Amino acid sequence: MKILLATDGSEYSEKAAKFLAGFNFSPSDEINILHAINWIPVTTEWEALSYNINEIRDEVVPKILASTADILKPVKAKISTSFKEDYPDKAIVEASEESGVDLIVMGARGMRGIGSYIIGSVTKLVALKSSMPVLIVRPPKKEMTGKLKVLFATDGSVYSDAIGKFLLSMPFPDNTELTVLNVIPTVFEDIPERFAIEINDRIKNIVAASREKELKDSEEIIKKARNDLSCKFAKIEKLTRFGDPSVEIPSAADAANADIIAVGTSGMRGIKGMLGSVSRYIINHSGCSVLIGKK
Repeated sequence: MKILLATDGSEYSEKAAKFLAGFNFSPSDEINILHAINWIPVTTEWEALSYNINEIRDEVVPKILASTADILKPVKAKISTSFKEDYPDKAIVEASEESGVDLIVMGARGMRGIGSYIIGSVTKLVALKSSMPVLIVRPPKKEMTGKLKVLFATDGSVYSDAIGKFLLSMPFPDNTELTVLNVIPTVFEDIPERFAIEINDRIKNIVAASREKELKDSEEIIKKARNDLSCKFAKIEKLTRFGDPSVEIPSAADAANADIIAVGTSGMRGIKGMLGSVSRYIINHSGCSVLIGKK
């Protein structure tokens, strides 16, 4: 596997490197550490400072790259470093395409550049623009137990299938535990179900029939994902929840003490899923790291 690890030397970037250091890499794997910064003086008053800025850049950039590389020394993968001077999100996406990496890894916060006044803006832009999966690493709220826990949220769509296949290629530790989650949106989303059921017997029958079919569909979705991934994960739990995927997926991850949520970039059912807002919401609100898959 080829990985592009974007770093700016911040604690968030270095914690992303530490997170990767716990994976089971082989000598055939590659990790390229990229530092991207946007500092191109264009106005007259900045031109006099260009020389000093470049001198500082040339001194600092190698230190940032070396610091991250030191964290990854224990891993067996081949480590390389590179630097780009451009808008960070543009540089990261372009570098990933040019080098043909399989995965982009970034800290949840800390990337600099225009737009960074909004916390994590570069990370969000890369997740949206990238054509390949992106792993956004958040510092864990708790100490790692020694076992990596992954929550795979699937709705049976081609987007979910894509991230499921990608999980098979990830160099997770051998004892990694997987939970396969399917969220069933509530019936009559604009009307609280407890009120809808009270309307009349017809509504009760519609709700009951719909729920029975949804549960069967959910079982099939989870069964397929479990069968597809059983060759990779020794322990796989299955979980069905009802409600809004944007809410239920992070909630289920918290309950399972998951270290990573794996979700497709689109494909979740309902209006929100069609707009891709489920994955966006999870990026913004998840308490753990997030792996965003691409079709």
